Amino acid sequence: MKSSGLISLSAILLTGNFAYSQSQPSKPNIIFLLADDLRWNSLGCMENPMLQTQNIDELSRNGIRFTNACVTTAISMVSRATLLTGQYMSRHGIKNFGVPLSEEAFSQTYPAILKRAGYWTGYVGKYGVGKIRDKSFDFSTEYEGKHWLPDENGDSIHVTEKNARDALEFLKDRPKDKPFLLSVGFFATHAQDNHPDQYRYQPESEKFYRNDVIPVPETASDTFLKSLPYFLATDANEGRIRWHWRFDTPEKYQKYMKAYYRMLTEMDLAIGRIIAELKNQGVYENSLIIFMGDNGYFLGEHGLADKWYPYEESIRVPLIVHDPRLSSKARNIVNDEFVLNIDIAPTIVAASGQPVPEGMQGEDFSKLYLSKKPVKWRMDFYYEHPVVTNENRIPTSEALVTHTEKYIYWPYYKYEEYFDLKSDPFEKHNGIGDAVNIKKIKVMKKRFEELKEKAQ
Repeated sequence: MKSSGLISLSAILLTGNFAYSQSQPSKPNIIFLLADDLRWNSLGCMENPMLQTQNIDELSRNGIRFTNACVTTAISMVSRATLLTGQYMSRHGIKNFGVPLSEEAFSQTYPAILKRAGYWTGYVGKYGVGKIRDKSFDFSTEYEGKHWLPDENGDSIHVTEKNARDALEFLKDRPKDKPFLLSVGFFATHAQDNHPDQYRYQPESEKFYRNDVIPVPETASDTFLKSLPYFLATDANEGRIRWHWRFDTPEKYQKYMKAYYRMLTEMDLAIGRIIAELKNQGVYENSLIIFMGDNGYFLGEHGLADKWYPYEESIRVPLIVHDPRLSSKARNIVNDEFVLNIDIAPTIVAASGQPVPEGMQGEDFSKLYLSKKPVKWRMDFYYEHPVVTNENRIPTSEALVTHTEKYIYWPYYKYEEYFDLKSDPFEKHNGIGDAVNIKKIKVMKKRFEELKEKAQ
């Protein structure tokens, strides 16, 4: 934990036993905002001042931002199932696109639990785990895959604009005598993969980043491509295929990065409208708001695009929380602990006052900033990813991640990697064969097996 010049935990002033303000309903409203394909440092408040994300940045100033939030699997279908269930892929079993959670499994997700507890529930946008069943939510709209969609008049509406309108419709039309849960699955900043423009922003966003020059990552060179495992450095690998789509010339890199950032800013503006409506209704200060990414994203690092693999750009995501249980003087906090996507569901369930199901493998992470006493928390975690299509395209991967080291195992290829993240944060050198690392790797491999077994 660190304060980085902000308010430290020792200065936090809590009211009662983490109770919500007595002037508000006893149960908090909960809003979960999920960005697609957004890594941890793609926000202004995450030390990237070029980015225009004023509303998310303001949410951070009024809350807590987590610098080491990660996903246990970096692909939408798995991560979204994990977010709903609080479980690893090994337990919930969602490994393929379009596969839904069973009705029994869904009954133990955070939306189902809160609905039974009397919450008015809504889901807007990209769901990612099959199709939403009738009566799973009190209000739902579901769409993804394209940046421009037909509206009720047959005209085109941008997917982010539709996200915003649908969220506002839910907020305005909800019954005012119930607490509510709203989950917004933004499709931004996901590319429209098979479209030549990739990131199809709204025309009025052309003004954003027009005169900027987007810095090229240090590791976006052939040198670091060649240092990858041999099976990732080929044009059969999907990360390389998409790199050619987006980043294989300097001109293309600037074009698509600006387009990507424009879609990010559009999402930020949509979030601003949602927050403004909460304030207009007088419920902002009784609302737990969580903003997160479903997985990280390569923007040319290691000669790759997209996600999947256990490198930092792929597994680390933004996580920002506005929690009314903190007094207004005890906000703007930075937390460096490992908070995972398996932790979202138990945190939401606990905030609603309901018991967390035993099947959830995550933890209520609000104790990290609400507890008056030091909290024992995870120092490492297990990462897993399934094969997608075949082992040449997107291979199976596993990893043990700590704050200072990482061990990666590619089962199909029986290939190992080790990185000292303290001295090599950009994962430039695979130290698996270095004699100095032998003892450390042996310890990590034992811990890897322990956490793998627990995940299952």
